[in-house]
Amino acid sequence: MEPEVRLDHNHKLSLKEFPYIIQWRDDRCKRCGRCTAVCPMFAIEPTVVVKREVVSEGPVPTPKEVRRLETVIRQSTDINRYCTGCATCSLVCPNEAIEPHYNPQHKFLFHKNRGGYPYRRGGRRNDPSPSTLDRLKFTRISMLTDPALDAGRHEFRIRTYLGRILPAEELPIKLVNGKATLDTSSDKFIPPVREIYPVMIGSMSIGALSPYMWEGLAMGITYLNEVEGMPVVMCSGEGGMPPRLLKSRFIKYFIIQIASGYFGWDEIIRAIPHMVEDPCAIEIKYGQGAKPGDGGLLMAHKVLKLIAEIRGVPMGVDLPSPPTHQTKYSIEESVAKMIQSMYMAWGFRVPVYPKISGTRTAKAVLNNLVRNPYAAALCIDGEDGGTGAAYNVSMDKMGHPIASNIRECYLELVKQGKQNEIPLIAAGGIGKTGNLAANAAALFMLGASAVAIGKYIMQAAAGCFGDEYNRCNVCNIGRCPRGITTQDPKLYRRLDPEKVAERVVEVFKALDVELRKIFAPMGRSTELPIGMSDGISADDPGIAERLQISYAC
Repeated sequence: MEPEVRLDHNHKLSLKEFPYIIQWRDDRCKRCGRCTAVCPMFAIEPTVVVKREVVSEGPVPTPKEVRRLETVIRQSTDINRYCTGCATCSLVCPNEAIEPHYNPQHKFLFHKNRGGYPYRRGGRRNDPSPSTLDRLKFTRISMLTDPALDAGRHEFRIRTYLGRILPAEELPIKLVNGKATLDTSSDKFIPPVREIYPVMIGSMSIGALSPYMWEGLAMGITYLNEVEGMPVVMCSGEGGMPPRLLKSRFIKYFIIQIASGYFGWDEIIRAIPHMVEDPCAIEIKYGQGAKPGDGGLLMAHKVLKLIAEIRGVPMGVDLPSPPTHQTKYSIEESVAKMIQSMYMAWGFRVPVYPKISGTRTAKAVLNNLVRNPYAAALCIDGEDGGTGAAYNVSMDKMGHPIASNIRECYLELVKQGKQNEIPLIAAGGIGKTGNLAANAAALFMLGASAVAIGKYIMQAAAGCFGDEYNRCNVCNIGRCPRGITTQDPKLYRRLDPEKVAERVVEVFKALDVELRKIFAPMGRSTELPIGMSDGISADDPGIAERLQISYAC
C-alpha cells in the first residue's frame, strides 16, 4: 500500500532547497539556548521530538518498545526564515555543536519570490569570480635601488586633490619682484580644492548603517586626521546627518551627499548658518553602481525613530529615492543646476561633484562636466559595489565594471588635455577579495585620482559576515547579526564603536604601508602614479587590449 501524501506537506520545501543547511550535533549540545536566541532570521528553533527505542531488560530479555521525549534544534523550512549562513549560532555555542554548511545544490533562487514580489537583498552580488582588478600586476620595477628598502627609506606623501585644478596659465597669479602672488584685482573664479588621502570611505548613510557603526567610523577618521595626520574623509551617504555633527568642527572630515530623494536636506540647510567649519565637499548622487537605475532604498524595517527624525519622514515606511532627479529634464541640466546651487549654498567655498553609476554613457557625463567650470570631480560607482537594498536581478545582471569605465574616461580626458583638471573617483568592489592596496594602486594607474571603499571597511572594521556566496546579506531588512546595518538596539548594541574606530585606524595605517611598497619600486614617493599605465600588466590579452596596457604571462 502506497503511503498517503498530504497536499499541504507536498507544497512545503525541503532543506535541500536552501542555500545553507544547519549541522547540529546532539552529543555536544547542552541545550543552553544561545544559538536560537541570537539567530537574526529565526531560522532555528528549539522543539520536542518523540524518539522510539527497543530495549531488552531482565534475566529473560524480551524486546519492548519505549518512547521518550527529547529537546532538539530544528531548522525552519519557511522561506521567510531561511538560514543565511551568518554562523552567529556557531559564534556563541560553547561546545561547537552547531554550524551552517553551504549547500551548492540549493534551488533558493527558484523559490525566493513569494507574494509576487521580486527578491531584494543587501550585501554584494552572487558572482564570486575575481574582478578585473585582481588580474592586474605591477610590472615596472626600478633596477637602481632595492625595492624592499625603498618604502621605509624614502619620505612619502601619499595625497591627492579633490576639486577642479586650473591650468597654470588660467590661474590669477602675477609676478611681483620675481615672486608669484595672487592677483586680487582679478575677478576670475578659483575653484576650491581639498588635499585628501586618496582612499576615502564611500557613501553609507546613517540609516543604512547602525548608529554605533556610523559613530565608530566617524571617530576613526577623526583620529586619523588629528592624531595620525592622514586626511581621510568619509561620505555621509543619503539621508542627512545629526544636527550636532553638522554644527561641530568635525564636519570638515565629511563629504555631504545629496541624492534624488532629498532626505535629510531640510536639517542640513537649516544648519548652514551655524556651521563652524565647511564640509570637505558635496556629492550629488545620480546613481549607484550595484543597482543602476533603481535609485536608493531604505526599507521600512530600518526607518525607526532616530532615522525618521533626521530624514523628516514618518516611521515605518519604505524610503525609495527616484533613480533620477525628478525636477530635472536631462542629466546635463540636472548636473549644471545642482552643482551651481550647492556652490551658492556654501558661498563657492566647497567642491561639488556628481556620483554616477558605472555605465557606457559615463563619458557623456564627463564631457558635460569638462565644460562646466564649477564641476569639481566625477565619481563613478562600478557594478561590484555593495548595497543596502536592491533587487537581486539588478545586482547580478546590471552594471559596468569600474576598471574599464575609469580607464576610458581617463583616456577621454587625455584626448582633451584635461587629465590634470577633473579628478576621477573610482568606487565599487575595491578590495573585494581583500587586496585593497593592490586594487587601489591599479585604479590610480588606470586614471583614478581617488578611490572610495564601503563594504571593505565594514568587513575589516566590524567583521561583516557577508560574502559573494550570498552568506548573510540581510543588510536590507535590519537583521544584521553583527549590528552593522540595523536600527534595532538589541542588535546594534552587540557592536562596540570604539573597537570599530580602532580597526578603522589600523586598516588605513596598514594600507598606507602597502601603498608605499607598491609605489617605491616605481620611483613615486611624492605624488600618486595617476595614469601611469606602463607600470601595470594584465595576464589576459583581452583585458590588456581593453585597458590599453601591456600583456604579461
